[in-house]
Amino acid sequence: MVDDVVFGTTLITALASGVTGGVFFGFSTFIMKALARLPAESGIATMESINIVVVNPWFMTPFIGTAAASAVLVVAALLGRGDIETPFLVAGAVLYLVGTFRVTVAFNVPRNNALAAVEAASAEGTRLWARYVPTWTAWNTVRTVAALAAAAALTIALIAE
Repeated sequence: MVDDVVFGTTLITALASGVTGGVFFGFSTFIMKALARLPAESGIATMESINIVVVNPWFMTPFIGTAAASAVLVVAALLGRGDIETPFLVAGAVLYLVGTFRVTVAFNVPRNNALAAVEAASAEGTRLWARYVPTWTAWNTVRTVAALAAAAALTIALIAE
């Protein structure tokens, strides 16, 4: 029974990591580039709108749920028998927890909050936007790679089982 629960949790976590990584991939590869081409006021307004509408069950469930499931997988892996898949379970879970979830909380969200606090049409808004796009995108790329690497490691854990 426990093995079935771990298998199911690993499968769902691998899929959700891939979904989350895919969303972030879109931002790093073309969405932020498109927003950067807009005048600062329009780019800021669009990004602020995205930051509001992204808080919905269709995104937040896989994003936060994957973090919770990753924590469960770390505990299950460390309490397990030291099977061949254990290092992949731990690696995938930690990649998501640190490289995706923690990076979001520590780096992307504070930048989003600063963007929301600035007057988009001001000189300060223009200066902030010029810094925001490259730094937000760089950290977004970190979380993209981490989420996709987590999906890969968790998939390997499923195969190695």
